[in-house]
Amino acid sequence: MKIAFCTLGCKVNQYETQALEQLFTARGHVLVPFEGEADVYIVNSCTVTAVSDKKSRQVVRQARKRAPEATIALCGCYPQTHPSDMDGLPVDLVAGTGDRTQFVALVEEACAKRREKITALDDAMGRRTFELLPAGGLEGRTRAMLKVEDGCVNFCTYCIIPYARGPVRSLPLTDAAAQGSKLAGEGYQELVLTGIEISSWGRDVRDGTSLIDLVETVCAAAPGCRIRLGSLEPRTVTEDFCLRAAKLPNLCPHFHLSMQSGCDEVLKRMNRKYDTARFLESVELLRKSFDRPAVTTDMIVGFPGETEVEFTRSLDFIRRCAFAAMHIFPYSKRPGTPAAAMSGQLPGAVKEERVRRASEIAAQMEEDYLGQFVGRREQVLFEEERDGLWRGHTSRYCQVAASSEENLHNRLRSVQITSVEKDCLLGELLNLENR
Repeated sequence: MKIAFCTLGCKVNQYETQALEQLFTARGHVLVPFEGEADVYIVNSCTVTAVSDKKSRQVVRQARKRAPEATIALCGCYPQTHPSDMDGLPVDLVAGTGDRTQFVALVEEACAKRREKITALDDAMGRRTFELLPAGGLEGRTRAMLKVEDGCVNFCTYCIIPYARGPVRSLPLTDAAAQGSKLAGEGYQELVLTGIEISSWGRDVRDGTSLIDLVETVCAAAPGCRIRLGSLEPRTVTEDFCLRAAKLPNLCPHFHLSMQSGCDEVLKRMNRKYDTARFLESVELLRKSFDRPAVTTDMIVGFPGETEVEFTRSLDFIRRCAFAAMHIFPYSKRPGTPAAAMSGQLPGAVKEERVRRASEIAAQMEEDYLGQFVGRREQVLFEEERDGLWRGHTSRYCQVAASSEENLHNRLRSVQITSVEKDCLLGELLNLENR
């Protein structure tokens, strides 16, 4: 059969889609673009906001309108948390976030039954084991994803994901080493360790191991690959973590720390497990241990009850942290979470205006950070050609653009950085003898 995927949401969803792609092709099926003609259309959904749910519904209905006779399957976080929403959708198969191997067989069954709707949802909170799936990258990608953890028990007041993914489950060290070695052997130049909350890796094992043990294991198993970490909780960054991480030559000095707010009162309402002092301690430890590390973050503005004074504190705090890059979002009400029922919900115009103000500061900080690399030589993993320039990223995840008539896809090359243009470094490819 011809199978088409549409993936919404986070890197974990992307990872699980590529795993499903491998499972389908291993059974003789063929992958085709989602916009084209297929026998089966699979929507791997996201439910982080109500807008995400709406997008999933739209994609399903568009696929049904385009291909009335095809089999349509909806899986992922949206049906896992909102099973009642599935009743009105034109889908043949509904599945959640568990048992992805069985999902392949269910798709084949749905095709055979033709319009007998199949629903396969478990209780996410009852899961206790990590589902081992084939690691890899989406077609044409230069970096592979290695999912090392699933689940979350932080229960932030704005987030529904713990109910979609269940408790923490960790990929065993032996499997992490085997998958890392396999991916390196397949020619990937970079591996990204991803999960719902990778800082909690090992929490379920209870043998004293933690995330840094996993990082050391994967770095050793794939010594020729860059190893990049997914989003970290600030509590992960300790003196021991930094001391051991700094000794790993292939670990990328790029650390994405989940901040969400730079105001202690807002962090308490969010039920985050740290305050600004602890967050800043993590930033300072990283800068003490690594040369010009890229410390990046997320920020939610306009959280319920956020006053102008609290928002101003957040702006002052991000200036102190001097982030290399930021993702800034207006708070979006997620029905079913405590924050959605909080008083002090702010108007959209206020949230958008705060996004603008924070973004202006973030853009200046990013420009200042990138400016440090002008005149330096950087190793760049090139990914694609766009607008006449080859583009890729340094180990610090700085985007670089350079001119070349060679095909640089998935190649590491040395580049002399010459200038900064917005959020991108411009440079000149060095000759082979000058690398």
